[in-house]
Amino acid sequence: MRRAVSRRTVLKTAGAAIALPWLESLPVLAASGPASAVPKRVAVLFMGNGVSGNHWWSRGRGAAMELSTSLQPLESVKRKVNVINGLFNRPAVGMGIHPAQTGNLLSGVPLHPGPGTGAGITFDQVLADRVGRHAPLPSLVIASEPPAIGHHETGYSLAYSSHLSWQSATLPTPGFVSPQHAFDCLFPNRDGGPRRSIADRVKNRTDCLDARLSASDCARLDGYLTDLREVEMRLDRMRCGGPLELPDRMRLMCDIVALAFQTDRTRVATLVLARDLSSLVYPFLGVRRDHHAASHDDLSEAYERIVRFHVRLLAYLAERLESMPEGDGTVLDHCCLLWLSNMWAGWKHDNMKLPVVTVGSLGGTLETGRSLEYLYAGDGNRRLCSLYLSIMDRMGVTLDRFGDADTRLANL
Repeated sequence: MRRAVSRRTVLKTAGAAIALPWLESLPVLAASGPASAVPKRVAVLFMGNGVSGNHWWSRGRGAAMELSTSLQPLESVKRKVNVINGLFNRPAVGMGIHPAQTGNLLSGVPLHPGPGTGAGITFDQVLADRVGRHAPLPSLVIASEPPAIGHHETGYSLAYSSHLSWQSATLPTPGFVSPQHAFDCLFPNRDGGPRRSIADRVKNRTDCLDARLSASDCARLDGYLTDLREVEMRLDRMRCGGPLELPDRMRLMCDIVALAFQTDRTRVATLVLARDLSSLVYPFLGVRRDHHAASHDDLSEAYERIVRFHVRLLAYLAERLESMPEGDGTVLDHCCLLWLSNMWAGWKHDNMKLPVVTVGSLGGTLETGRSLEYLYAGDGNRRLCSLYLSIMDRMGVTLDRFGDADTRLANL
């Protein structure tokens, strides 16, 4: 009998280790139990400063769902999308603009102005503590721009604007601004020498493994190694000082999250595409002002292009995960991608409702392909933290209360 190996195993060679994707033809180490189940994962994607409200809506469900201009990039995966309207983060309403609207977006804990920070552990880090320990990395946090420092004119720390994920009341979760560093954390170079392609270094090992795999698994493994090598080549360009435009850089960040989920290196990820008060610029969209400045004219065509670009990144990550077979479906089928912003309208800093989209069914536990409306359900029934409780339930983490909510989101 062949020695049993995990469906997700790690190949090791001199100085390199590579985690493999799900391979159905390999026997499982444990015949039964949680270790043999397909894991569920959650990724939070954040874009600060709100959306272009006139272009953010959906109607209907399933194949007949209609998506607005800003949500159009999700057309290819709309059967796996939920567009959720009317949720809000009550503790952030009326507390001041920008940092006070952002620092507790994932925790629902009231913030206080003044020196230092004091919030609460965020939704993603609760999952990291309870679920993330089953993977090598409890969570992966990546941001597209460095954090701001100092204090905002409202008296709140700019750390609240810069960090979405908090591991405690006073400490943001350590993360990566550099895609290279994030990749190196996932696929470490253990010999300390010059980095060489991991995909190339384990080629002989994977060739030997092919004899034990089905034809479909061989194709799956070949596709995985091809994707890994392509990411490595793009990172090499960055290491050599080659220019990488913002769209390429952000897609690379999404690719790293996709690889992390595919290989089960982590089950929780937080991706800050554009922080609150973001200074990112978008000349490739024909927009002259930076993100924050453009958001003050949020109904303009220019800002709508910025919003659609960030939704396109959500679609890109979803499509990457959808292309990865796993178990009886795809990696996307076992995920929940949660896209949101800290306000609705940038020109008046309105956060009485927030734009929220989910993609993926968390292993069939979350119905998808729907337009969900909560705006008129009453404030007690449209809390963002109720959504977090509902997602945590589906991840096997049951809490009586989280943030300002003690009930689950109805009809989810």
